Amino acid sequence: MSEPILQISHLSKTFGTHEVLKDIDFSVSKGDVTTIIGASGSGKSTLLRCINLLETPTSGEILYHGNNIVGIKGGESKYRSNVGMVFQSFNLFNNMTVLKNCMIGQQIILGKSKEEAKDESLFYLEKVGMAPYVKARPKQLSGGQKQRVAIARALAMHPEVLLFDEPTSALDPETVGEVLEVMKQLANDGMTMIVVTHEMAFARDVSNRVVFMSNGVICEDGTPEEIFGSPKLQVTRDFLSRFLETQKQ
Repeated sequence: MSEPILQISHLSKTFGTHEVLKDIDFSVSKGDVTTIIGASGSGKSTLLRCINLLETPTSGEILYHGNNIVGIKGGESKYRSNVGMVFQSFNLFNNMTVLKNCMIGQQIILGKSKEEAKDESLFYLEKVGMAPYVKARPKQLSGGQKQRVAIARALAMHPEVLLFDEPTSALDPETVGEVLEVMKQLANDGMTMIVVTHEMAFARDVSNRVVFMSNGVICEDGTPEEIFGSPKLQVTRDFLSRFLETQKQ
């Protein structure tokens, strides 16, 4: 078996006296689509922000191809180009066009020429169905369109792993499907993804691995069939009960 791309070991994160993450262990291998589910406040987004170095873990290790990246100064931008992130609030530059939003990171961080960055951006904007909007600015787009631009921007950096932090939670119900469809296509293409989501159907149907978190710890970690079909713990069953009931109706 090949070495994991990411290996999280004994990871903890404390804000003041509040321990948000407690002794987290899991790994990510090439092609994995891992969904992290759990109630609000369970530590899911904080875990993702630690993996992306937007938060500094209080203790523990994050190994990227065997090298601990926690506490190493100066290499964050390069690391984030390899382990990209799509945020729930899009984080687009409002004063730039769609095309420029996708180009700027490639030019600054990867050192690509304007033409190279433009070609890459157009390719990925086409991939997510946003090529007709290259001259638009974010304020002219719907939430779903903004999120698809954000995904194209992340893909244009050629990340090895792509992190999604509740990518549909800020969207109107009618635009959720278009973003989930793009993510499903990425999974089918073999993109390695870690997705924090409340979209249980996506977790069950698209991911090959589901991590259930509660109160800052990983309670269960298994295949969708194991987690949705026969969860071991009552806390997992309680969390999933509403979703499973609606599926029966």
